[in-house]
Amino acid sequence: MRMTSRDLIDRILFSDADCLVLDKPSGLAVHRGPKGGQTLDDFLPDLQLDGPILPQLAHRLDRETTGCLVLGRNPAALRQLGQAFAQGRVRKTYLALACGMPAETAGVIELPLARRSHDRRSWWMKVDPAGQPSETRWRRLATRDGLSWLALQPVTGRTHQLRVHCAAMGWPLAGDRVYGGDRAMAASPTLLLHAWRIRLPRPRQEPLEVIAPLPAAMATFLAALGFDQSALETLPDIL
Repeated sequence: MRMTSRDLIDRILFSDADCLVLDKPSGLAVHRGPKGGQTLDDFLPDLQLDGPILPQLAHRLDRETTGCLVLGRNPAALRQLGQAFAQGRVRKTYLALACGMPAETAGVIELPLARRSHDRRSWWMKVDPAGQPSETRWRRLATRDGLSWLALQPVTGRTHQLRVHCAAMGWPLAGDRVYGGDRAMAASPTLLLHAWRIRLPRPRQEPLEVIAPLPAAMATFLAALGFDQSALETLPDIL
């Protein structure tokens, strides 16, 4: 479905003079790529609102990943946000449906990641002992019929980290056509990975916490499986 400016403006979760948090929909790429189609760049003038400059991305989400996406609204704020993300001071909690049932209720995945190809245009990743250190905290919220509802927190911010880590553990994310194979695509036609909650440090203010509502595709899937969203009410700040 083609998105309009009004559609995207209605998805703003938070905005002040320094930053804007958007509930990014599935299918919207944050940058132009070889696949074409609409990108966030097309809507930056609309997201400027009453600000002095076009907002700019403070981090990235994959095309099919939904949820909290942060943009800086002035150069100083963008610098501070960039430093916070780079230094690991931003706490991001994702929700995902995985194909498989982890034996434990929670844990930490520490697997180094590297590009699959030397081609710098390729974003596909792999577990590689010579790769960059990568760490993901996870918690199992519910399981049923061979599927698991997971909460995930990337401690590091490597490309495709959550998707590669979960696939390497034997529970690829539903709908992940790159790392999940036939098993993942049989579970869902689209990736079920949602940037649910983000906590941003702010100079001279309390941290900002923003939550993006579950997208319809994920909410419908969870309801059909009998997973209760009330589990999110007791989810700890640090998994």
